[in-house]
Amino acid sequence: MNTENELLYDTNSPSINLDEFRIMVAENAYYRAEARGFELGYEWEDWYGAECEIRTERRYWTKEVT
Repeated sequence: MNTENELLYDTNSPSINLDEFRIMVAENAYYRAEARGFELGYEWEDWYGAECEIRTERRYWTKEVT
């Protein structure tokens, strides 16, 4: 049984590795914070939202086209 974290950090995907994923999440979280004016107290919300967004987008990247 896979946990949410195992699914989130699936390093078996050929299209993206864990380091690339983390960089993408960090950049996304940064832009979320920037859009809010870097108001303190939302760091985890920004990071989690970025992870969810990248993970959702990644599902489309790794889908096989038949």
